[in-house]
Amino acid sequence: MTRIADLLAEGPTLSVEFFPPKTDEGIEKLSDTIDELEKLSCPAVPADRLSFVSITYGAGGSTRDRTRDLVVRVNERRPFPAMPHLTCMGHTRAEIDDLLADYAANGVHNVLALAGDPPADGSPVTGDFTYATELIEAIRAAGDFSVGVAAHPELHPRSPDRAHDRRYLAEKLNAADFGITQFFFDADDYFSMVEDLADRGCETPVLPGVMPLLNPTTARRFAGIAGATFPEELAARVEAAEDPAQRMAIAADAAAELSAELLERGVPGLHIYCMNRSDVVEALLGRLTTG
Repeated sequence: MTRIADLLAEGPTLSVEFFPPKTDEGIEKLSDTIDELEKLSCPAVPADRLSFVSITYGAGGSTRDRTRDLVVRVNERRPFPAMPHLTCMGHTRAEIDDLLADYAANGVHNVLALAGDPPADGSPVTGDFTYATELIEAIRAAGDFSVGVAAHPELHPRSPDRAHDRRYLAEKLNAADFGITQFFFDADDYFSMVEDLADRGCETPVLPGVMPLLNPTTARRFAGIAGATFPEELAARVEAAEDPAQRMAIAADAAAELSAELLERGVPGLHIYCMNRSDVVEALLGRLTTG
């Protein structure tokens, strides 16, 4: 199975993130979505076709089995690898080791290591892990995985200041093979982060995460959780759209403009948050192709 670190070494990649549906019907619908994305070709992106996909992991392991089954299924049936997200909060070392052993046995060689969010109700964090760096160590000990981590261009919401954030982000990235950012809407935020990391001697590639603003309500909530700046003017235009086609056009135009700037300035690839929809990815990449 292909390692994402090797794909990045070969040149800029194109990837998409999915979340595991709650029902079997949803799983089959997602399979259709992946069918459509597998056919994609975008000459504007150096990778041209999908390089890999990632599958999210519910808070506290709430989607553990569905994430695992979906990742294994995609790896068995598709020409590109699927990478599971894995959060450590609320898990014992034995639980993490068992899951990693299962992934290795099923040909999964890429993992996105995340600390995860503390319980929303304010209850104490349980488990044997606190930080993503501890999870990275467990993954390295478990096998020959290509390890990715998360990065926040506008600082992690729990970081006390910029210096603290960048120091620990650089340490985390130096222990990993690559990073993927939280979504953002201003390319300068991404490149400012990259410059800060370079100043600390960190050259680990970090993929920018792009989210087409098709659902402003959901994105606004996510941005609040992640501490990301939310583009209210763009959201207002999307929400004022007369029909779904116009809504799609506005969101895709903005995402394509951001993606084009990122590619022009030399990012290691694009990672698209598509909310399990193929049409929004097609619309974004179609605009890159046509310029």
